[in-house]
Amino acid sequence: MKHQLPCGNYLYYELHGNTNAEITLVFLGGLSQSTIAWQAYLPAFSENYRILLVDLMFQGQSDNPSQFRTFKEHAEDLHHLLQNLQSKKIVPIGISYGGAVVMRLMYYFPENIYKAVLMATFAHKTPFFDAVGDAWQKALQAGGYPLMLDVMLPFVLGQHYFQNPLIPIETLKQLRISNDLSIDRLSKLMTATAISEDFRSYLQEIQIPTLVICGEEDILCTPEMHQEIVKAMPQAIYQEIPNVGHTLNLEAIPQTIKLIKAFLAT
Repeated sequence: MKHQLPCGNYLYYELHGNTNAEITLVFLGGLSQSTIAWQAYLPAFSENYRILLVDLMFQGQSDNPSQFRTFKEHAEDLHHLLQNLQSKKIVPIGISYGGAVVMRLMYYFPENIYKAVLMATFAHKTPFFDAVGDAWQKALQAGGYPLMLDVMLPFVLGQHYFQNPLIPIETLKQLRISNDLSIDRLSKLMTATAISEDFRSYLQEIQIPTLVICGEEDILCTPEMHQEIVKAMPQAIYQEIPNVGHTLNLEAIPQTIKLIKAFLAT
């Protein structure tokens, strides 16, 4: 389904699960992900929750307007969609890029947010993080998404995944490339990250119970970066998953489902 925003552009979304449930889980993917990235989570939550999967602007099947969006503007888009769907008790769950958007949603539009889950994400950037982003951008411009993916994967998959991949690396590459992510779309998404400010001081004002999940082997958004989020947020708790890297919704599906279920039950 598609939702028209005030600007005239459309966000793509999917509704799953128990449409009569009190709580709506809202899943937001990483930089080059789409709603497909969350399909394995649906069976675990469909009985007890209304589930909303969203492609942020420039992702998946959402539109590709000419101007990039900041994380705050992505949050404004999402807020408009949630209002239209009359979602009253919301649990946003965002990984990486999606987690950065969730933090802005929590700060600027806290009404109706019951709890939140942040996975493999960042509230501030380190010099190493910026250097990685610069390398990805140069690879994208030089060889499109296929080359960017070659450069990206060692930073977003843990060492253990390469030793025992759930999906073979070459198959994973082909699946990602088949999404036909354009240089233009990815560049606009990456611009939001490049210009994003240090958000840690804003987090201090958020009073929403939040679960922060990090992979032990995440070298992009490190455990230390996640602990900074937890330190800043009054009601945040931290969980670290051993032997996995950055892409938790591929590398650690059973582990993250277990953690999210336990968090929602408290």
